[in-house]
Amino acid sequence: MNKAQLVEAIADKLGGRQQAADAVDAVLDAIVRATVSGDRVSVTGFGSFEKVERPARYARNPQTGERVRVKKTSVPRFRAGQGFKDLVSGSKKLPKAGEVSVKKAPKGSLSGGVTAKATTKKAAAKKTTAKKAATKAAAAKKATAAKTTAKKSTAAQATTAKKATAKKTTAKKATAKKTAPAKKAPAKSAARKTATKRAAKR
Repeated sequence: MNKAQLVEAIADKLGGRQQAADAVDAVLDAIVRATVSGDRVSVTGFGSFEKVERPARYARNPQTGERVRVKKTSVPRFRAGQGFKDLVSGSKKLPKAGEVSVKKAPKGSLSGGVTAKATTKKAAAKKTTAKKAATKAAAAKKATAAKTTAKKSTAAQATTAKKATAKKTTAKKATAKKTAPAKKAPAKSAARKTATKRAAKR
């Protein structure tokens, strides 16, 4: 039975070929997407689909017999449910054509985000987490930049203050030099007056 025959088999139950084709496509797409994302899809009474990691190994080329290294890969795996196994082995009788061979799954028995809505929610959650992480990183960079700017401005202020202090010190030294000769001048004039008085007395 291929896909077209499968659609034909369920068309009468769903009310038309187009509806049956859409249903089959939706179910298969949901199973494939969930399995690819690493979720396990379990259908009670039928089986489960899951993604399995296959480690790197050596194999032989059947045509040449040459030993070949096979890379690590992921493969899908289907495990039949007990009800499916019992029907195939013959331990249980297959229901009549009008009845469903696989029992309806109770609510919550489909695990692994089989529906498209669940898959969308998970993707949205991942995007939100990524956005939050990016926002935190940007905030940290801004804080670091602000600290660096503050340090630079503080260093610049300190340098400016040192230069101003050096200028004041230089100005004081220059003033002291100018003042010193002025003080000596009166002392010389006093000495001259004294000498003049002594000469006059003689």
